Amino acid sequence: MLKSFFNNKLVEAGCDEAGRGCLAGPVFAAAVILPKDFNHPLLNDSKKLSEKKREQAKAIILKEALACALAQVSAEEIDAINILNASFLAMHRAISQLSLQPELLLIDGNRFNAYPGIPAHCIVKGDAQYTAIAAASILAKTARDEYMMKLDQDYPYYDWKHNKGYPTETHRQAVLTYGLSPQHRKTFQVRIVDQQGKLF
Repeated sequence: MLKSFFNNKLVEAGCDEAGRGCLAGPVFAAAVILPKDFNHPLLNDSKKLSEKKREQAKAIILKEALACALAQVSAEEIDAINILNASFLAMHRAISQLSLQPELLLIDGNRFNAYPGIPAHCIVKGDAQYTAIAAASILAKTARDEYMMKLDQDYPYYDWKHNKGYPTETHRQAVLTYGLSPQHRKTFQVRIVDQQGKLF
């Protein structure tokens, strides 16, 4: 069972991103504020849940959250500021859209660019420890997967409906065969070509 809060006296927002390790598409982030006493056995790191369970958990989160918000940073922006800063920017955009002002941010990971006026606490593997971060990871993951499924209709040869933009063998080979799409992060281009399709 995950922990329901880090500080029982403060309004906490859990924050996480999805799509950081992808070759294509935006990076998504979510910010979620849950009731202090809320917990549910389905809440966990989104990567540990099946697609079906993520969708079930998403419905529960949307019903129970006091506030939640999603945001994204485009592939073009990622190329301009790098993926780490883009992940932080996506979180900032999500936080700014919350209908309830948090007093503390719980960030999945070990680094974060400070958000004005709100202290943040970074937690490595926080999505497997705190309900609000787990909820954010689920919302970010499901939103990004849905986005990539829609993009797949326009770019079917990259197999995004299955790989969601991650560097699978099929995806890498498609890049070599068809080149980069407007949705690809161009800063990965040299690495793909130099490694002959093998990106690590």
